[in-house]
Amino acid sequence: MQAASRKWIAAAAVVAAAAAGAFAWWRLAPVPLPAGIAEANGRLEATQIDVATKLAGRIRDVLAYEGDFVEADQTVARMDTSTLEAQLRQAQAQLALARNAVATADAVVQQRDSELALADSTLKRTEELVARGFIGMQKLDADRTQMLTAKAALLAARSQVVEAQSKVQAAAAAVEAIGTEIDDSVLKAPRDARVQYRLAEPGEVLPAGGKVLSLLDLGDVYMTVFLPETTAGRVRMGAEARLVFDAAPQYVIPARVSFVAAEAQFTPKTVETATERQKLVFRVKARIDPELLRAHRAQVKAGLPGVAYVQVDPNAQWPERLGVRLPPP
Repeated sequence: MQAASRKWIAAAAVVAAAAAGAFAWWRLAPVPLPAGIAEANGRLEATQIDVATKLAGRIRDVLAYEGDFVEADQTVARMDTSTLEAQLRQAQAQLALARNAVATADAVVQQRDSELALADSTLKRTEELVARGFIGMQKLDADRTQMLTAKAALLAARSQVVEAQSKVQAAAAAVEAIGTEIDDSVLKAPRDARVQYRLAEPGEVLPAGGKVLSLLDLGDVYMTVFLPETTAGRVRMGAEARLVFDAAPQYVIPARVSFVAAEAQFTPKTVETATERQKLVFRVKARIDPELLRAHRAQVKAGLPGVAYVQVDPNAQWPERLGVRLPPP
């Protein structure tokens, strides 16, 4: 009798435990999403910008470290410009010589112009004297030749002025080009960003296009997700989205759809199982507002996994658990 009672008690305990487990599962199971809201896994991404050299050369200074925040037009590195500065001085000297040559050519033009005026005046007097019979034609021919020679000399002098001015323009262009190369040797951040990688150190020699820093644009942060054809076809540009990250599930970050792929693809292997990868999906980007990012830039970390909830139906209501909840700034 006692053995039978113990069996009943054990059975009752098993039933009670099963009931408690079922109740706990019911309480902890996620509430189904309302119709018109889709969800998909993804990772937070940011636009990556490489700060690279325009010209080959040696790095003199790198002024930023990994994790630093940099602002647009902030100097982040400098190249050694000793050779360029020497070339600039040489080009400036050539420009000064070219300008002196123009001044000399202008003086020659004035001289040749005076000589032509004198030859023309002499020719006119000779023509009057010949007309009166005071001198012979030989003198007239000589003066006419002198006038034509002076005119040709003036034309040649003016041509030399044009040539000298062209040399000035060429020398000025050389000075400007070298100055631009010196300016390009100061590497600046193209926009507000955070340094992700420091790829080179002072003293290293890099080729043209050599990368010095890799930046993350904290004004362009988004989560890429993949939605099935039937769902992606109803997603509109600018549709509301909510992002929840595995590392901080207590927060719900607002976003908007900024991109929907025009062509379907197989789900990437890093997203789902092999069975899921056989399905055609569309790539969708949910972008976080830049102003919100600016207020929380210290908390933005690319690569965080999470879930994106996308409002497929504009009339769909967000459940309470997906109400916007932002972390403190």
